[in-house]
Amino acid sequence: MIVLNLLCDQGHRFEGWFASGEAFRDQSQRHLVHCPQCQSAGVSQLPSAPHVKRGALEIATPEKEAMPVLSPAMAQLHQALASMARNAENVGKRFPEEARRIHYDEAPARSIRGVATADETRELLEEGIAVLPAPVPPEDELH
Repeated sequence: MIVLNLLCDQGHRFEGWFASGEAFRDQSQRHLVHCPQCQSAGVSQLPSAPHVKRGALEIATPEKEAMPVLSPAMAQLHQALASMARNAENVGKRFPEEARRIHYDEAPARSIRGVATADETRELLEEGIAVLPAPVPPEDELH
């Protein structure tokens, strides 16, 4: 799953979630992607770079600091990401290798999660392999 920055022919900017860049292009060519503000089907992808968090994720706990209150949309996004993480196979440090095997039909298609360096993530994206860099809490903290 990837998030793309999009622009309609009326100048409205918005985000769209797609399985891959190819999925966006296919849907756009079939006029299935519409601007949420004006419903225009003239939508193009804006250039963007992947955001890769460097270093370890530190989960806020009550004894550390309170987590900010999320808007309803962000709470829904958080729940969706947590659900994806719960249902994905954890391949750990084998993530780049396994993502390539799936992409090149050398392994069964399935949702996976794991660990990749910034360089490995960049290389996967350059190969056209859709990855979503996201911090995922430890298994016992998923609910």
